[in-house]
Amino acid sequence: MDIFTLVGLVAGILIVILAMLANASLLTFLNLPGLAIVVGGTFAVTLVKFRMSSVMSAFRLAMSAAFTDKVERPTELIREAGALALVVRKEGILGLENHSTKNEFLQKAINLCVDGHPPELVEEALAQESQQTAERYEVAERVFRGIGESAPAIGMLGTLVGLVQMLNSLDDPSSIGPAMAVALLTTLYGAFIAQLIALPLADKLQLKAEDESRNQILIITSMRNIMRGENPRVMTEMLSSFVTPEHRKGLAPEREV
Repeated sequence: MDIFTLVGLVAGILIVILAMLANASLLTFLNLPGLAIVVGGTFAVTLVKFRMSSVMSAFRLAMSAAFTDKVERPTELIREAGALALVVRKEGILGLENHSTKNEFLQKAINLCVDGHPPELVEEALAQESQQTAERYEVAERVFRGIGESAPAIGMLGTLVGLVQMLNSLDDPSSIGPAMAVALLTTLYGAFIAQLIALPLADKLQLKAEDESRNQILIITSMRNIMRGENPRVMTEMLSSFVTPEHRKGLAPEREV
């Protein structure tokens, strides 16, 4: 689990709530009509912008990607690729038949190689899979950025509604307070949803997409070199460009015997 994503969200929300409780009751900041305007309006605008299936997929991907740390470190993949290259050099490509890995993309690459497909077909299939993964992340990111853009705007719309109600009831001083509350709280709700939830999740999805894309490119490059029969040490040296210099130590595979 990516604990820091959860910690960041919870900490941000708690800080705002504690600030609210400093000089007032939390109920002071609860206004159901204003909340309905922002939440309902933002959801409606999101459905106009995106398909319902895309919205649901975005939330599922956010739960499975933004809140989990399932992407392997490049160093782990490079070491595994070096080990695979050693096996192929000793036993041929069929030597990978019994090899299993927790990385689904790498496992698919291994299965395609073992099935005897030509290198061009393997690389094309992996590239298509990588592109589809990138597109899923992109759609999810766009959904949350759309929510982040819409929520403050809907909040301002609620503010205008509250101001109109207030101006229409200036002859009744008792109604000015509730109308002003709607006017101010809808802006607060919109900014809260955008800045503390939607936009941070969009940024985290973008980061996870970049990590996933980098790993998949690394795997594609690895399998291309393995199928060519590249020397494991030479291949590992080439793949070391995917990691920072301080993480390159210990990447070289064991010498062939």
